[in-house]
Formats: sequence, structure tokens, C-alpha cells
Amino acid sequence: MMIILTVLAYFCVLMVVSRLTARRADNDTFYRGNRRSPWYMVAFGMVGASISGVTFVSVPGMVLHSDMTYMQTCLGFILGYVAVAFVLLPVYYKWNLTTIYTVLQRRLGQRAYKTGASFFLLSKMTGAAIRFYVVCLIVSQVVSPMVTVDSHVVFALTVLAMTTLIWLYTRRGGIKTLVWTDTLQTACMFTALILIIYNVVGALDLSFVEAVQAIGRNEHSRMFVFDDWVSKQNFWKQFLSGIFIVIVMTGLDQDMMQKNLTCKSLHEAQKDMCTYGVAFVPANLLFMSLGVLLVLLAGHQGVALPEKSDELLPMFAATGRLGTSVVLFFTIGIVAASFSSADSALTAMTTSFCVDIRERPGDEHLRRRVHIAMALVFMTLILMVDAINSTSVIDAIYILCSYTYGPLLGLFAFALLTRRTLLRDRFVPVVAIASPVLCFMLNQVVAATTGYQFGYELLMLNGALTFAGLWLLSRR
Repeated sequence: MMIILTVLAYFCVLMVVSRLTARRADNDTFYRGNRRSPWYMVAFGMVGASISGVTFVSVPGMVLHSDMTYMQTCLGFILGYVAVAFVLLPVYYKWNLTTIYTVLQRRLGQRAYKTGASFFLLSKMTGAAIRFYVVCLIVSQVVSPMVTVDSHVVFALTVLAMTTLIWLYTRRGGIKTLVWTDTLQTACMFTALILIIYNVVGALDLSFVEAVQAIGRNEHSRMFVFDDWVSKQNFWKQFLSGIFIVIVMTGLDQDMMQKNLTCKSLHEAQKDMCTYGVAFVPANLLFMSLGVLLVLLAGHQGVALPEKSDELLPMFAATGRLGTSVVLFFTIGIVAASFSSADSALTAMTTSFCVDIRERPGDEHLRRRVHIAMALVFMTLILMVDAINSTSVIDAIYILCSYTYGPLLGLFAFALLTRRTLLRDRFVPVVAIASPVLCFMLNQVVAATTGYQFGYELLMLNGALTFAGLWLLSRR
């Protein structure tokens, strides 16, 4: 009951923040926060918004199969954020954009514009729903032992309650509200993370210095791989992929850029972007250090490690092995992390549909209806995934999302790096669909014939194929 009451209190605080920030709100407030957000608030909140509830659970478990090599990708993130700050943001601010896909309309035409926005909506809706599904599942599993209701009913009610709350506190203030609620949620998430680490270190009977030394000595603390070019964990593969992951999944993603476009000026937006880009490294280092500590704790207590890496943190934090307080911290942490990513996704999808697809940015009535519709579709998709209850389906949707960001990279690269004009823009959707299909086929053939496994670099190949297709349809 303590957990339920704490989560309800957390929800109440979010609603209070929403009420305070949504006064005299209009469409400009919902879409752009009236361009008055303090850059340091945006930067701090964006760290939490970039770490979903799934990341909160998954990153500590990565150490089981790939040690701490994910830090190589995080180092690449820094250069990616610098590129976004000094290449993409100047374009977005120069044209005073509400959505970033307007760049494609101005440079390449209406079909490219609609294609980019449609790929964003497809990627964001499916990806955000799957991430939120995983979090709702974990929360419902924590709540189920406390009530006498069937677990499927508890899950459905969890989805309904959490999605409804997100809709409630974003429906008026939109992105302006999110700048402030994300700050609160980031603070809650990292407080929960630090308290969990504190409890794990205590369970190991170590001091802080001894814990740091134990992490450094552990075999899972390996960060860099320079000698194996075939491995997905090779430094240059992960580092370069980290750069392009940020460019595509932040710089070309309306969800991630919308908050950055609420800053008062380009200079403040650039400070915001670079600050939270650097902050990503210590944030993920904390998560991975927790993973190593949990491996040590499993050995200390004689507990078998789980086969699935995602189960490492829940195995200790959600089951009560470390006490009720850790269950509480864990629940608050994943709820805060999941809310800070799901709420911005819902707001960004509403913005893109109204501005890009319907091209009616001033219609408040349309915006309210679309916001409700997006919440209902979001909720329905989560419940459908639960009804199917197939890991292979979830994996397939994740794979789909990873492929759909490639065409966005190719479209923006062609629009911003060339001066060529499209001759037949009606074929842009064909190119955008064909590129990920060719990438998938190439990945299967190369793996079967050479044993080489594409990693994150597949994103760059996908973008290159889209770029090449557009080049063939264009003239100087």
C-alpha cells in the first residue's frame, strides 16, 4: 500500500506542476512553450527524457553480455550532440520552425515532407508504446501481490491509469509543462538510482571507495574493444554509431527536438544540447556500475544470474530481496523515467500530426481532438501487445523502429548537404520504403555468407541508400 500511495502522491505533484504551467496556454504554448524555456531546465530534463523506463531496467543488465562496452557508444553521443547543436539547430532556429520536418518541405517538396513526418509518427508510436508496455508490465507485477484482482485486469488498469495521467497533465500546457515535469522526473529518477546503489553497496558490506575498487577489478568493467573488428562491441563501430544515433534519434526526431526548440535563443539551445550531451556519459556510467554491483551481489548471496539481461535489476529491486524501500525506489525510478519519455512522445506526435500531416497549426480544437486520439491509439497498441504476449512480436517491432529512422537520416542529409532539386518527388516514399527493405535483405545475406553481424552501423547504411536513391531522382 505504501508503494501505491507514494506513486499517487507523485502523480499529484505532476498535476500541480501542470496546473501552474498551463495558465493562459494556447497552441504556441503547447507546441513551442512560447520560446521562453530556461536552457538549464531543458538540459536537466532532457537527460531523463532520453532515458526511458526500459533503459532504466536494461542498461544495468547489459554488463552480463557486453560488459561496459556501451560506454563507447555514449562517448560517440557527445560528438553527435555537438553536431546537432552546431549543424541542425542553426537551421531550425533560422527558419523559426514548429516541427523540424518543415525543412523537408522547403527543400525537397510536399511528398518528402509528408514522408518524413509519417516515418516519424510510425517510429515514435510503435517504439514508445513498446517501451511503455514493458514499464506498465513491471509496475503491474509490483502492484498485483497487493490486490486480489486478476493480473491481466491489473495490467489493463495500469495502462489506463498511466496513459490517462500523461494525457491529463499534458493536454493544456503541452511542451511548456513537459520542460518542468521532466526536470522533476529526472530528479526523481536519479534520486531513486543513487538510493538503489546505496542499498546494494550496503548489502555487499562495502564502503564507497571499496565499491568503486570492486567495480574496477570486476571482469565486467571492460569498456573498450579495439582488437576484434567482427564484434559488435568494436570501439570504432560503437563510437561512430553513437554519433549517428544521436543525429538521427535526437536531431531528426521531433520528440527529442521539440523541447530544445523552446529555448529563448539559438545560443541557449546550443548550451542546452552540449550540456546534456556531456551529462549522458556519467549518467550511463552510474547505470552500468549498478549492473556490476548487482553481479557482485548475486555472487555474494549465491543467487544465479538471470538468462535475460533485462531481468538483472528487477530480480533484486522488484522482488523485495533488498527490502521494501528498494522496491519503492525502483518503482518511482521506472515510473519517472517512463513518464518523461512517454509524455514527450505523445505531445510530439500530436504536434507533428496537426502541423505536418493536417497543416493546421493554429487550430486548437483539432489539437485537442488529436491529443485524445493519440492517447487512445497509444493505449490500444499497448493492450494489443499484451494480448499477443509474444516476445518475437515485440522484437519485430523494435527491429522495425530501428530501420525506419534510416530514411530520415537520408532525407535530411540530402536536403541539408546538397543543392540538388528532386525531379520526381512522388517517388520519395518508394525510396524511403525500399531502403530499409534492402538493408534488411543485405543484413540477412551478409550474416549467412560471411558470419559478419551488422550492429548500429546498419543505420548509416540505411541512410546512405536513401541518399543515393534521392540523388538518382534529382538534378543539379
